[in-house]
Order: sequence, then C-alpha cells, then structure tokens
Amino acid sequence: MTAAQDAVRAAVTDAWEAEVEFLRGLVRRRSTRGDEAEVQAFVAQELRAMDLAPDVWDVDRDAIAGHRGFSPVDWDYAGRPNVAAVLPAGGSGGRSLLLNGHVDVVPSTPDHHWTHDPWGAELSDGRMWGRGAADMKAGVAAMIYAVRALGAAGVGLRGDVTLETVIEEECTGNGALSALLRGYTADAALIPEPFGHRALAAQVGVMWARIVVRGLGAHAERADAAQNAIVKATRVIDAVLALEAEVNADPRPPAFDGHPHPLNYNVGIVSGGDWASSVPEECVLEVRLSAYPGEDLDRVQWRFRDRLLAAVRGDPWLAEHPPTVEFFAFRAEGCELRSDEPLLASLRGAHQDVRGEPLESFSFTGTTDARFFNLYAGMPATCYGPLGGALHAPDEWVDLDSVRRTTEVLALTAMDWCGVAD
Repeated sequence: MTAAQDAVRAAVTDAWEAEVEFLRGLVRRRSTRGDEAEVQAFVAQELRAMDLAPDVWDVDRDAIAGHRGFSPVDWDYAGRPNVAAVLPAGGSGGRSLLLNGHVDVVPSTPDHHWTHDPWGAELSDGRMWGRGAADMKAGVAAMIYAVRALGAAGVGLRGDVTLETVIEEECTGNGALSALLRGYTADAALIPEPFGHRALAAQVGVMWARIVVRGLGAHAERADAAQNAIVKATRVIDAVLALEAEVNADPRPPAFDGHPHPLNYNVGIVSGGDWASSVPEECVLEVRLSAYPGEDLDRVQWRFRDRLLAAVRGDPWLAEHPPTVEFFAFRAEGCELRSDEPLLASLRGAHQDVRGEPLESFSFTGTTDARFFNLYAGMPATCYGPLGGALHAPDEWVDLDSVRRTTEVLALTAMDWCGVAD
C-alpha cells in the first residue's frame, strides 16, 4: 500500500458515520418508479456539498427512442430526473472512469410481510434493513463516498471521474441510456451492484411480455355456461413454464455452462376479476423472459409468442379466442466482459488490497445497466458491490461492513485506473 492509498482508506473510515447516515437518507426516500425526484434531489445536494456541480435532467423519451438499447414504454418521464457530476482530473495522461448507480427500487408490498419498516433504514446486527438498502442504494453511497474520500485525502487523479445516478434500471434501463446519449462516457465504467464483492463477467438479456387472456363473463350462478378468464390463464402459465424448461435444456454459452438454471421466465403479475360472484371476463399476465448474450431478441419474442399460442390451441375456447401477447418495457440485450480487460486488473488489485483474497467473477441471470457501456459505447464495464440479501423480497438488507469495504475498493480502483496526479 502506498501512502496515498493509506490516506484514502483512512478518509473512508473518518467519514464512515456520515456515509451511513447518507445511506439511511437514501433508503428513507421511497423511490419506486415515478417517485424518484426526492431521492435524486437528495443526491444532488450531497454532490454540491462535495463542491461538484450536478447536472439534473429529465429523460427525453423521444431523444432516446431510436436507439437500439431503448426499452419501449408508454409512461411519462416528467419530474423523474437523472443526476450526474464530474470530478475533474487533477493532472493529465490518465484514463477516465464512470461510476453508475440506480436510485429506483421495486415495490415493498406486501408490507405486512416485513419484520422491519421497509422505508425505515433500521440498523441491527451489523446490517441496514429496507427496500433498496442493498439494491442498490448502498452502492450509490459507496461510489459517492469513494470520490469524497479522494478529495478529503488530497488525492488528485489523472483522469476525470463521473458520478451518475439514474432511474429505471429495474424496468427499462432508459435512465442509463439517456445519460449515455447526453454525453456521459469514460474509458471504463463500474457499477456497485450488490454482488457480494464479486465482479460481473456476463449477464443475460431481459424482456417483459404482457399476455391478455379473454373469457366470457357471467353471473356466478351460471358459471358452468361461462368461460373463466383466470382459469383459462392457468393454461397459459403452464405453457410459459414448459417453454422455460425447454430453453434451459438447450445448449448454453460457456459463460453460463455451469449454471443449473440460467434462463428464468417469471410470471410476475396476474390481474383478473373484479367481483367474487362474477365470472371474470379478462385476465392479464405480465411475464419476465430472459435470453443469452448474443441472442436475437426479436427471435426470442417470436418463439415465446408462437409457442405460447400453439400450446393453448388444445383448449377449444382459447383456440377460438387466442390470447394477445405484447412486449413492453425491458428490451435488454445480454452482454459479456472479456476477462483480460484492464479495468478488471485495477479492480482485482484493489479488491486484493482491501479483502486480502483473489477477486471472483460470476455470470448473472439478471440484467444491469452495464450492457449500455459494453454494447453501445465501447466502454468496458463491470459490477462490483456490497453483500446483501432478500433483494426484491421482504426484509431486504445490506451488510454495512461490506459497504465500507466497497467504498475503499472503489476509491483504490479509481486511483489505479485513472492514475494519481503528482
């Protein structure tokens, strides 16, 4: 360890209580889709306190809609900003780094299944509990306080460091795409997702499908002469699960060869009926699909639609009234990162210095915003962040010591990647 590295790690320790309070402030600000403005204002305020100049802007759907990485949506982006700020280089001749994090979180419902307040940011057993504590507000706190530690230690870098917090990682990625097209690029990107101090090597592609099943409504007293859309939807769910089993039995790319179940087709929403004594006329299913890196997403969608409709033709009602299938929101391609990328060398060294052990890599069966940098900007990007649990479930938590160590690793990675100014 150099004297500069020791000084930066000491600065992380000195600001640790402030970092925990900042993380609590993030978690306590509910930021499900459509409600990101308050937490982004809180982030911008913290950046200004670090003498940075945050750029705050709303996503312009029309400006990004023509890009290959755009995810189609029908909702509005007004009042739902992204935030970015640049720490200028203190020297020259180095490489630039972009630190990206998302502030949006998934819903906490049903809240009565939690044993901790989902928006309380409670501290116990060395953990912080709450929706988004791990995914990924802890990573946002770590990347901001890593940059803060560099300044507190008086360490200048030979390349710019960009901090950006974006919306909609959990449903489209359009926030990260907007930041990219606004001009926020660098020689590499690092995203502190809660991957337990492992580096991302590959990730699947993700799409969302909406399936509308038609029934024939009636009063329940004559249900035997009607067609229950919810009951008919169970045939569709069976077809989804059968296709999921089939695609997981197909040959896999090397990055996912050892994974027992890499492609998950998740029936995430079932909506049907409005009265217990009425036969439901319609049932809507929303399904999350996935695909391997390099797969054609149009082909995956056609296969899903065709196989689904073929599977339900054995039901006379569904054969005559086939479900409709549309795709919306997530249209995320999978991606891989070469193991010899120089960014990984910087990350491995920092991880070894802080953790005292070699860095592990893994292939992720979900998606992250890393795809935008790797696929569309020529920027090597990986994810590395703290340890957490119960993501997208009740009683989400993050291990606080792992957040502190992540902060140190991010700061040391920036020093090695960008270079330290004289």
